[in-house]
Amino acid sequence: MNHVERTVAAIKAKFPEAVESVTEFRAETTVTVKPESIVAVSRFLRDDPDLNYNYLADLAGVDYYPDEPRFALSYIPYAMAVNARLRLKVFLSGDDPQVDSVSGVWRNADWYEREAFDMLGIQFNNHPDLRRILMPADWVGHPHRKDYPLGYEEVQFSFNWREIDSKKPYAKE
Repeated sequence: MNHVERTVAAIKAKFPEAVESVTEFRAETTVTVKPESIVAVSRFLRDDPDLNYNYLADLAGVDYYPDEPRFALSYIPYAMAVNARLRLKVFLSGDDPQVDSVSGVWRNADWYEREAFDMLGIQFNNHPDLRRILMPADWVGHPHRKDYPLGYEEVQFSFNWREIDSKKPYAKE
């Protein structure tokens, strides 16, 4: 039994009500947990001396619009001593996407969570400094949502180049 298999067994034993599913795809294991359990599971992974997931390698958000639950967050904790990683996943409702912050468990989650907040609008409860990180503070909307309006610029071809060229903001002499 490798480290990731031991980790999955330990999570199932410690948090049987929190685990929704365990999947493996292309040699990567994903443990889907209930959103309200993400902090407890994360703290267990970090603090258990046999597991020792001491680094959060990544946290990424996904918008599954129009499906419900609409959003998913994937956390990739990493155990440096044994070179093992696994994916923790939580699904969030599109109506009110919020989850507790894991920045108290892994400090670098602060930046990842701010990115997910900024780009997808996911609220992280108990986050120490939840504010935009990529977009201006007064920006309206969340650009990585699938229902966010796209900017549009007509493509220039040989048949319409004069029309497109006339709209370009060239410098005036």
